Amino acid sequence: MTKVINKSKIAAALIGALAITGSVAATAQSVSELQSEEAKTHQADVRSQEKINSLFEQSQELLYEYRGIVDEYEQLKVYNDHVQRLVDDQNAQLASLQRQIDSVEDTKQGVVPLMYKMIDALEQFVKLDIPIQRDRRLARVDMLRDVMENANVTTSEQFRQITEAYQAEMDYGSALNAYEGKLSFEGEEISVDFFHLGRAALLAQSLDLKNGWIYDKATGEWEVLDDAYLGALTKAIRMARKQTAPDLLQLPVFAAERAE
Repeated sequence: MTKVINKSKIAAALIGALAITGSVAATAQSVSELQSEEAKTHQADVRSQEKINSLFEQSQELLYEYRGIVDEYEQLKVYNDHVQRLVDDQNAQLASLQRQIDSVEDTKQGVVPLMYKMIDALEQFVKLDIPIQRDRRLARVDMLRDVMENANVTTSEQFRQITEAYQAEMDYGSALNAYEGKLSFEGEEISVDFFHLGRAALLAQSLDLKNGWIYDKATGEWEVLDDAYLGALTKAIRMARKQTAPDLLQLPVFAAERAE
């Protein structure tokens, strides 16, 4: 009886030991699974963090790009405003020019007759003036008439050339000048050097320096110059041509008549 009880105890002890062993094994398996899951979770956390970091970097790049676009927009806005002001100013100038162009025809109607009168007056003046390079000056008048009839020359250019001709006539009144030409005297054409001191005196001297003449504005005729003035006239011609230094000279002068 006692042996049977002991066997039963031994059997119970073995069953208990097996149960404990099974429980430990089950616990060890659960820990391993937990560790594996934890590792997977950690890896997932790492990947998530990497994605977060990547998204953050992308968001920073987008932020920088956005700020750059905003700055560029502001600069373009300032530039566009500047350009618009320029365009507005140019439009105002164009409008002003258009108004001036619209009035050109009215201006021409007043200016063109005036220019013809100026040319006529210039021609009359040259013919009445002492004959300083008269052929050249009358040729200029003819040129002005041709310019007036040339459709390719603008009205402003025509007026400019007329005013230049008037300026040239004014210059004759103050110039000290000498030039070579032909003198008609007593039916003879004589090669001479002409000399004029403004419009105060017009003289001529033969190329051999032996004869001289002076123009009398009152009679419109040439008169023989006194031999006493030939030396002074020779020097005056050389002075006008800058062949000698300026000096005081004594030459006869006919007083100009007052125009009626």
